[in-house]
Amino acid sequence: MENSVNCPMVASINIIGGKWKPIILHMLSAGTMRFGELKKNIPLVSQKMLTQQLRELELDGIVSRTIYAEVPPRVEYFLTERGATLKPILQDLYRWGQVHASEK
Repeated sequence: MENSVNCPMVASINIIGGKWKPIILHMLSAGTMRFGELKKNIPLVSQKMLTQQLRELELDGIVSRTIYAEVPPRVEYFLTERGATLKPILQDLYRWGQVHASEK
């Protein structure tokens, strides 16, 4: 087994892991969304936490945002090319959850 510092699995989980990031990524895998749409579709996440998670995903090059010079301001979030490579993984996680979520 690789040293955990250099392990690709650890690196991947550090980027996409956590309570909210997989859900955010799943939502964005369907297409571009505004902050309010994300918040509405993930009602249990606080505005502060959603903002923080989106910023982290943006810093990691997984999510990008477009800011439109409108009043009120409009900001749209979407998966980058790098982020889009996660779609098959997210779909597999979703399917796994459908099958196994009720098993405890």
